[in-house]
Amino acid sequence: EQKLIKNLEKIQWLRQHANIKSVLALKCFSTWPVFKLMQSYMDGTTSSSLYEAKLGYEEFGKEVHAYSVAFAQDEIHELKQYANKVIFNSVKQLKTFYAELDTVDIGLRINPHISYSDYDLADPARKYSRLGVTDDSSLKEIAHLINGVMFHYNCENNDFHNFSQQLDHIGKTYHDLLHQLDWVSLGGGIYFTLDDYPLEKFAAKLKAFGEQFGIQIYLEPGETAITDSACLVTTVLDIVHNEMDIAIVDSSTEAHMLDLLIYREPADIEKVQLTEQRIEPSTEQRRNERCTEDGINQHDNYHYMIAGKTCLAGDIFGEYDFDSPLQTGDRIHFADAAGYTMVKMNWFNGLKMPSIVIKRLDGQYDTVKTFDYSDFKQNLG
Repeated sequence: EQKLIKNLEKIQWLRQHANIKSVLALKCFSTWPVFKLMQSYMDGTTSSSLYEAKLGYEEFGKEVHAYSVAFAQDEIHELKQYANKVIFNSVKQLKTFYAELDTVDIGLRINPHISYSDYDLADPARKYSRLGVTDDSSLKEIAHLINGVMFHYNCENNDFHNFSQQLDHIGKTYHDLLHQLDWVSLGGGIYFTLDDYPLEKFAAKLKAFGEQFGIQIYLEPGETAITDSACLVTTVLDIVHNEMDIAIVDSSTEAHMLDLLIYREPADIEKVQLTEQRIEPSTEQRRNERCTEDGINQHDNYHYMIAGKTCLAGDIFGEYDFDSPLQTGDRIHFADAAGYTMVKMNWFNGLKMPSIVIKRLDGQYDTVKTFDYSDFKQNLG
């Protein structure tokens, strides 16, 4: 919780100084036992499904924004019990369900034909993207039906200059429409809680945009709200050798940190906890490992691949150098493990899921969820 507050205080500062509102993106982080803490710093939640909207309503409270790439007919009736704002992905769905949602704000997602993403897989404006309305001419037809719009076009954007140019483009392209609306959501994917992000410039830019159009701005931080607040604690079970040393841990990228596998990225290690009983390498072994071909002594360097315990050959956390050799029982803490992890955990290979443990502000550890065989079995029948 103390690490969460570091991000939440920046969000709160931005709310005050930029006159914006901030709703937590549950698609990234839905661990509701910390929602009570987050409530004080944010304005509500935004969802991508009926279940997320219901969770936000029940556990976070405040505003509930409900978006979906496509709503089913039977979802709409229940959804209006929870949502303050319902945001449609297409003009067709907007027209289909508009009459049933007379008690909530209506929004529409627009694809502004621009984006920031290092990955085509996550690029909202990629070729043939289904995310948001791309036919700008159709907006005039339904402008009188909507209260606001959503532009979600960033993914891990830590470049303020780029964001500023994008916002100028949106203001110019959708000038007339924005003047008719009550609110606009600029989505998530903006890394404004990073230590070196120019938060004051960001606030000034947002405030000026809101004043220009007389409109309420919403941001939808997900990873931005919880970055660097959690780690995945794993234990070394075995060490095998196949041209290099491979440490196998009691976890998996496939089951527990799926985005590493999807985006082909290595995990960052936060720390290593060594077992109390360790057998140190011999002096001769150290000498051999510290000598290069030309005889220059170097710092000890123990290189390992860290791999998961599933049968998937590519279940690999990454390759790392350590100051001392790893042993069975050592614990490896993988960093930044809050976003897109717990919401994506699965039962591949029947691996036991890691428990969810919160270190509260008073220093006490609160185990809020454990998993066992019954969870595995009941998930499948």
